[in-house]
Amino acid sequence: MTAFHASRASFLSRRVVPAYLRIIRANRPFLTPGPAREHLRDRSLRPKTYGPPRRLRSDVVVSVDHSRGLPIYTLIPRTGRPRGNVVYVHGGAWVNEIAVQHWQLAADIAAEVGTTVTVPIYPLVPFGTAAQVVAAMAKLVLDNRSRYGEVCLAGDSAGGQIALSTAQVLRDEHGVALPGTVLISPALELSLSNPEIDVVLPSDPWLGKEGTRVFIDLWRGELPLTDPRVSPLLGEMRGLGPLTVFSGTRDIVLPDTRLLVERAREAGVAVDYHEGAGLVHVYPLTPTREGRLGRQQILDALSKALAPAKTTAP
Repeated sequence: MTAFHASRASFLSRRVVPAYLRIIRANRPFLTPGPAREHLRDRSLRPKTYGPPRRLRSDVVVSVDHSRGLPIYTLIPRTGRPRGNVVYVHGGAWVNEIAVQHWQLAADIAAEVGTTVTVPIYPLVPFGTAAQVVAAMAKLVLDNRSRYGEVCLAGDSAGGQIALSTAQVLRDEHGVALPGTVLISPALELSLSNPEIDVVLPSDPWLGKEGTRVFIDLWRGELPLTDPRVSPLLGEMRGLGPLTVFSGTRDIVLPDTRLLVERAREAGVAVDYHEGAGLVHVYPLTPTREGRLGRQQILDALSKALAPAKTTAP
């Protein structure tokens, strides 16, 4: 996740964001294998900090638990009684650590939805693999269901892949359908073989194919690319709970996202799809007016999913 230098009270033009990403060459690690391997070596040698920024919302309390073998952060509203839980899985191409924008969104969810938010700091490549992390996320959701009641999943980019794969594992292995899963520009089919990706690629200022494959090959571990724990687009959609999905049109995940929406709806899954014309990867996390609208739509979706069930008089 690239750090955009704009305050939360100001907004950049949607046209500024792609230009900025081009200037800083945000897509360099993703375009070709050489820079991808350099980026991987740098991240392995000099890991980035993952802790929350010192200045988050003052109406949210943050704590951390290390007892599971990986840091699990919890964000709760300072006042009121939280209802349910959201597990937020951050993106970063399976190689980059959680960014300030992820923390800000997690804090907004806790405060505005009035829920407990769990942020797991999962192992990245070359140390973490899809099988390992998806299993850990499924266990985390099950444990949180016992503790908090209803649990929703949310994730962006690589975290969106993990979130949807986890939702499928929960359904298949535990008979659990979540009340809501939010997917922000999710990675969905990691062969990157959809021919429409090459049509979108020239307009995407952030991502690329050949460099991303370096990270994917490590992430899949011993699993084939066709395994739904790696490529959830290839998994069964029927029986999943409601999905809220976001994608911009200047984003190489767009073609597979459209396929996800089509297949899920055909399988009877309720899908609320938001496609941002001219917008970039994970646009709800950008400091634009369209990003602000996307964040509000995320909050609305999670509020609806965690709302107390209405009872009717006998």
